[in-house]
Amino acid sequence: MSSTNNLQKTPDVRRLDKRFKKLDLDDSGELSVDEFMSLPELQQNPLVQRVIDIFDKDGNGEVDFNEFIQGVLQFSVRGTKEQRLRFAFRIYDVDDDGFISNQELFQVLKTMVGSNLEDVQLQQIVNKSIVSADADGDGRVSYSEFCAVVQGLDFHKHMMVDV
Repeated sequence: MSSTNNLQKTPDVRRLDKRFKKLDLDDSGELSVDEFMSLPELQQNPLVQRVIDIFDKDGNGEVDFNEFIQGVLQFSVRGTKEQRLRFAFRIYDVDDDGFISNQELFQVLKTMVGSNLEDVQLQQIVNKSIVSADADGDGRVSYSEFCAVVQGLDFHKHMMVDV
């Protein structure tokens, strides 16, 4: 039940269609968290749920083929640095209000570090990170402030996959 009919059937899209169908274990035409987790490379990634939330444009808790394509292609060689930076920003902007708050940064980092750090230590790191990145002093990090912090890191180059 894949909906490639409104997408150009390039080799990349055909390859992703096969991958999508292989992941769609229940043939529902949508991927659940459990189906995503069937990929060994994602099983140890604590941010899978955030990635799915970002891919899931209609907010139904699952990723249909069009959402899958749009999500994955931004990480291909066709994707832009801007797309990857926006995606990385959205990982931390949990409530999608255009800003990373202290609470959001804590929440995402807690997901990433688990019990490896005490909450007090993690909060200190979050507080320092927010103060360091918050150029306008409003207590939160905007997209432009985020970009200013990460611009020299070139981490977006590591956010590419071969589709």
